Amino acid sequence: MVKGKKLLGIILSITLCASLLAACGGKADDSASSNGTGTQAEANINKDGFPIVNESVTLSMMGPDVGIAKWADMPFFKTMEEKTGIKLEFKNAPNDSYETKRNLVLASGDVPDIFFGYQFKSADEVNYGGQGVLIPLEDLIDQYAPNIKKILDENPDVRKSITTPDGHIYTLPKVDLNAVWYMGPMWYNGKFLKALGYDKVPQNIDELYTYLKRVKTEDPNGNGQADEIPLTSVKLNDGIRMWLMGSFGLGYEDIYADKDGKVHYAYTESAYKDYLTFMNKLWNEELLDHETFSQTDEQKGSKGKNNQVGLFQSYYAYFMTNGTEPSTEDPMYQPVSSSIEGTPVVAKHPGLAKGAFAITNANKHPEATIRWIDYLYSTEGAELLSYGPEGMMWDYVNKDTHEKKWNEVPDGKDREEYRGSLTPDYGIVVPGIANNEVKNGFISDFDKWIDEENKEKLLPFARVPFPSVYLSEGDQQTVSATRSDLNTYVEQMEAKFITGQEPLANFEKYLETAKKMGAEKMVEIYQTAYDQWKQN
Repeated sequence: MVKGKKLLGIILSITLCASLLAACGGKADDSASSNGTGTQAEANINKDGFPIVNESVTLSMMGPDVGIAKWADMPFFKTMEEKTGIKLEFKNAPNDSYETKRNLVLASGDVPDIFFGYQFKSADEVNYGGQGVLIPLEDLIDQYAPNIKKILDENPDVRKSITTPDGHIYTLPKVDLNAVWYMGPMWYNGKFLKALGYDKVPQNIDELYTYLKRVKTEDPNGNGQADEIPLTSVKLNDGIRMWLMGSFGLGYEDIYADKDGKVHYAYTESAYKDYLTFMNKLWNEELLDHETFSQTDEQKGSKGKNNQVGLFQSYYAYFMTNGTEPSTEDPMYQPVSSSIEGTPVVAKHPGLAKGAFAITNANKHPEATIRWIDYLYSTEGAELLSYGPEGMMWDYVNKDTHEKKWNEVPDGKDREEYRGSLTPDYGIVVPGIANNEVKNGFISDFDKWIDEENKEKLLPFARVPFPSVYLSEGDQQTVSATRSDLNTYVEQMEAKFITGQEPLANFEKYLETAKKMGAEKMVEIYQTAYDQWKQN
């Protein structure tokens, strides 16, 4: 059974994040060590195999504590010490206050040797990178990190996305190239489809409208009451907006680059008016839940469990319906086409979460450190980080193929909480990889069904909307301020246009206001950053 706590770990581990930006620098006596030019530290290191060092070294590490177990007690770190010869001293801070405390540490100059886990905001990356607190990693990767180098060589977009404008790599990401979703998909009520005689889900905007109309008028839940709700949402922020905008060519989040490399702000495109017109039609005919802009997630969920909703968003459909057991009864929504050429479009996850690991200029053993982290970018290292040491919560069925099986959890504990006591890979983004070999043996029939639904209904129309780019500190401040005000204005006007409080005849007036609020300037900033990313 897929549990909520497991889901939390999964979501947090593939969520899009800013990555850590820093500049080359540091103390003069550290520079030779950082570029591998024959220091005593370099002489102590083995370039391959284990242990990593002939004589044990101790490094300090800062990371977020989610409250399950102390990092010093985790079998993951103990196993890594035995394997590598590198001891760690931990400087943890509670997860909910970690970012603040980490920034205080960075500002103080008394930094640990390693930052492990969590993410950095772009402004902080630029600020502390410019101060030389973090060392560049690309030369170390070339010499000492074959697993990381292989990933970067085979995936140029990943390399470009973690390379700062000055040409350096300062942080390492979590990489999951199989990731698909930005957020939970939409799902059809399978019972409703069956009752209405559908053998496949709607393929275009007219078929979708017809389905929603039939849900409202033909009593598919069979209770003799007109209580069906064709489409529901919570302020459209639960994903409905993105999935439906895809029918009008705008499913690439708010900022996206088209196939010609031109950057757009979705909410000022002409096709956005087409989306609003369609949604206003659904509202006027009561096909869109009239509590959409006022209800809570709990209220939305109760409607699903009452078998009232025909189409809805949820991470998994069963979260909205039965709430407990995985089910393949409710098909995934396939974004539908419209009369607009090139539709539908789907935003695909870029497959990396940046800024999960960094080495500071306090570190006297960067060669050994990069070898330590490189192991986590191998399948065996990723297994260790994901599930803890072999023989505890899992064992190999076939080590050659990396097929694994679960062991019984001691004392009847929750499996995910037990995992969180073995490894820091719980509720935070950690460096390393995720792939099918790492998951081999733990992929359920339900997981396989999800993969098939993705392949059939999303991937044919999917592309990464915008790469993970770096902005200067000034540009980041401009974008953050502009986006904050624009997001509030856009959401307010979206609700007014859809509900009819604001006539769509005033759309041009809305565009002028968005322009005055800085929408065009924001697009210019992202266009420059995108062009630089392409040339990186």
